[in-house]
Amino acid sequence: MIEVEQVDFITIPTRDTDRAVAFYRDVLGLPESDCTEGEVEAPNVTLSFWDPTKDGIEFRPNEAGFALRVPDVDAARAELEAKGVEMIGETYDSTVCRMGFFKDPDGNLLILHKRYAPRAPR
Repeated sequence: MIEVEQVDFITIPTRDTDRAVAFYRDVLGLPESDCTEGEVEAPNVTLSFWDPTKDGIEFRPNEAGFALRVPDVDAARAELEAKGVEMIGETYDSTVCRMGFFKDPDGNLLILHKRYAPRAPR
């Protein structure tokens, strides 16, 4: 079995890397990478934007999504809505966590997420 230390980056499909970086930087507040153009940095992982059409692959947004842990889902939702982000449905409470769903300009699903109990250490 291999030993996975952590996830280093997630690739996010886009049709326009500059637009994607601007959205994640200006709307979500993630800083641009100091190392690589076309990437932004979350506290624990790099988000790398990739235009599949430049490699002859059809563009398809990530509809499964990924979760952004926030201290308060309702406050983050209100802030995004004030910036013009259209949320999908109501905030969802699973009894384990609260989640709010929205899409980036390319249609990739993002999830505002707050787990009620801390994640168990590994």
